[in-house]
Amino acid sequence: MRAGVALGSNLGDRLEHLRSARTKIIKLPGASEPFRFSPVYETDPIGCEPGAQKFFNVVMELDYAGHAQELLAALRAIEKSLGRDPTHRRSVSRTIDLDLLYLNNCTIDDADLQLPHPRLHMRRFVLAPLADIRPDVILPGQTKPIRALLNELADNSAVVRVADEW
Repeated sequence: MRAGVALGSNLGDRLEHLRSARTKIIKLPGASEPFRFSPVYETDPIGCEPGAQKFFNVVMELDYAGHAQELLAALRAIEKSLGRDPTHRRSVSRTIDLDLLYLNNCTIDDADLQLPHPRLHMRRFVLAPLADIRPDVILPGQTKPIRALLNELADNSAVVRVADEW
């Protein structure tokens, strides 16, 4: 099954945090090729504390043989290994943020996991990199492909492509 994962960082060596997380995701049991990686985008922090640095954001896609909850647990373990406290508050600066965006056409809505990610279609910092690797995918609950969602998005926040490879 194809899994989409958003990666973000706004503390320390942002690019190195993304690279480290990518390496760990690729090595997960159940993860396999083909891997797709978006370019790196720099984005304004949304809802973070005053003075927060800008984020680097990317999206990657991989094949994953396992359950969504297993992948989510693995992503949380990677966050912890890269210095993110599991009790970290939402919308504050962080070394790494990993969000499971989708897993094929799975729909899950429980207290711990919602798939597809419930705010994916409203976030330019996710849609822009996702459109680079999967512009034509239509996720469950949507009627339009990612490219159209991005083009129609009212959010005009700054999302600047800073590197094609990472």
